[in-house]
Amino acid sequence: MPKSRSKRVRRQPPPKAKPKSSPPWVGGLFFLLLVGGVVVIICHYLGVLPWPSPGGTQPIQLWVGLGMITASFVVATQWH
Repeated sequence: MPKSRSKRVRRQPPPKAKPKSSPPWVGGLFFLLLVGGVVVIICHYLGVLPWPSPGGTQPIQLWVGLGMITASFVVATQWH
């Protein structure tokens, strides 16, 4: 038996909005920070970084490298 017209739902929900695309610099910044952090850590272990004091390596160099890698993952969460 067919449904009566009065019981049919005539209203359709609006279509879901598409998420906005990220600007192109977000992907570039992600890879730049990731590669930069890895390079800083590798250079620390090779002893080629002159800062913050010449003649020795400092743990701050490792923290800067790890901070750059962490920042790259934070930027990656904004990539759509």
